[in-house]
Amino acid sequence: MAFLLAAWHSAVWLRKRNLESDDAAAAAARLGFLFCVLATVTGSIFAKVDVELLLELDPRETSIALLLLVYGAYLGSGGDRGSRAAGDPLGAYALVAFATVPFLMFAVPRMYASLHPDTVINARGKVEMSRDIRTVFFASSLAFLALFAWLYRLDCKVSRRLREVRP
Repeated sequence: MAFLLAAWHSAVWLRKRNLESDDAAAAAARLGFLFCVLATVTGSIFAKVDVELLLELDPRETSIALLLLVYGAYLGSGGDRGSRAAGDPLGAYALVAFATVPFLMFAVPRMYASLHPDTVINARGKVEMSRDIRTVFFASSLAFLALFAWLYRLDCKVSRRLREVRP
């Protein structure tokens, strides 16, 4: 969701040159990167406890590492300071970077065998989670979405204030 939001605001920046869209794209990319790093680290800790392997580099882990490299390049090249700081290519880069998300997050991990459990929705569309697990899963998903929304709004507000202070 964060990377989709970054791509959307980058498209708005490229079309309208709205500085708030540029700041919003950078904020979404930063938070998406942070959440991916946290998911990777906590997933590795869980794997160490569960199957006694810290990193196996199966397709899902490798694809998330590639995604982190793509967005790390965006942030390292000035994407966290906004496209206007280094020219238009960063706004376009966020759009190109998002094109890798569906491929790396959904296609590659399903093309090869993985140590991760099967998806929670099988081929017939039936959810294979117990009621308790489903409750925790959706509650935690909503909680993380709310946390992202709060951090995103806070980051955009800080960027706006910094722009007011430094013309």
